[in-house]
Amino acid sequence: MLIKLGKLLEGISKCLPKRHEPKKHEPWFDEGCSKLLDQRKQAKLQWLQDPSKINCDNLNNIRRETSRHFRNKKREYLKDKIDDLAMNNNNKNIRDLYRGINDFKRGYQPSSNLVKDENGDLLADSHNILNRWRNYYSQLLNVRRVSDVRQTEIHTAEPLIPDPSPFEVESAIAKLKLYKSLRSDQIPAELMQEGGEILRSKIHNLITSIWHKEKLPDQWKESIVIPVHNKGDKTDCSNYRGISLLSTSYKFYPIFFSQG
Repeated sequence: MLIKLGKLLEGISKCLPKRHEPKKHEPWFDEGCSKLLDQRKQAKLQWLQDPSKINCDNLNNIRRETSRHFRNKKREYLKDKIDDLAMNNNNKNIRDLYRGINDFKRGYQPSSNLVKDENGDLLADSHNILNRWRNYYSQLLNVRRVSDVRQTEIHTAEPLIPDPSPFEVESAIAKLKLYKSLRSDQIPAELMQEGGEILRSKIHNLITSIWHKEKLPDQWKESIVIPVHNKGDKTDCSNYRGISLLSTSYKFYPIFFSQG
């Protein structure tokens, strides 16, 4: 049942437009800026080959023109951002307003993937860094089982609870939070809500099957741990907190029980 649902969601996700990849240059950097950079490089090459006064003056002129163009483009970009903030404030669009404010507050932040091992030595290799994070969170999150603890079954007189109804499952899906990072199953919550009657029926069948078997799928027990820096040395793993990204199809399961 879970495999069929995964294939259905995968087929629908292929029809959705792909998310934009983050740009490697400044947002105000356009084709005109790229052309001026090429001209500046060419003028500098000519001056290096022939350091005459004409080539020197040409290089200085292009440098001034490039700097002036960059300043103007950056000012135009900042003016547009400020106008967007004012418009979002007037329209009570709180999400985009605070998102734009945070972009201004953060500014440029150089990223560093270096971390220290258990002995305090810096690791630069990506494979060693990944193993370091894996070992750190394995020791932090995995609780060792105590062999001498006795497991006893407790029988209670519980009332007969009916199977989940399609309406209850639909209500739980509608309560999923939107605009969140992709989870381990790479399925956005927006897809779950806009999947239509066929998708909701598949999810209802899955929930009913889990309800009867009283066992969660193995895929729902997996998560992606994202380290988020708190404060202090960024190369020290203990200065990070881990955020677990669970499967989206699992997220509405606790919502379903909380509303019952």
